[in-house]
Amino acid sequence: MSKTTSQDIKATLWKAAGTFRGTIDAANYKDFVLSMLFLKYLNDTYKEHVKELEERYNGNEIRIERAKRNLPFILGEKESFDYLYEHRFDPKIGEMINLALQGIQDNNSELRGVFRSINFNSEAMLGNPQQKVTKLRSLLEDFNPLCLEPSQIEVGPGKDPAYVIGDAYEYIVGEFAAEKRKK
Repeated sequence: MSKTTSQDIKATLWKAAGTFRGTIDAANYKDFVLSMLFLKYLNDTYKEHVKELEERYNGNEIRIERAKRNLPFILGEKESFDYLYEHRFDPKIGEMINLALQGIQDNNSELRGVFRSINFNSEAMLGNPQQKVTKLRSLLEDFNPLCLEPSQIEVGPGKDPAYVIGDAYEYIVGEFAAEKRKK
């Protein structure tokens, strides 16, 4: 499997932006896209950490569970990108994403406030229930193929995976700003 490049991440962000382009203002939809990027990164990073623990402790569930408490952050099953992706056709997917993001903030004090003021269940922003479900399903589908496990992100000399994510984040914020200036 080839590693995920900065270009892969930027292309996914741009594709995800296309899910919203023309229906809501770039200043607003960037929050949805960037929140999903961060959720996917948390999901894949956590999965990789858990995989490492399972290997280190030879599948010993008690030791694995104890070691999970020492990870940089925790992610409950219903807070994971994978769970949300599995439920992407659920008519309550907006509410499910909101609950996942709230759970992440509640269970990880260092992430408190990261997802503030974003509402994936907003009909005012995302349209009627059917339009909202369609947009959110597309957003999840845009990010699903992207592997953001730290060991699978191609990094340059002296850089780490978080830098690559940050670089992509800055890129897309710049693109949103350019798009907004055009309007």
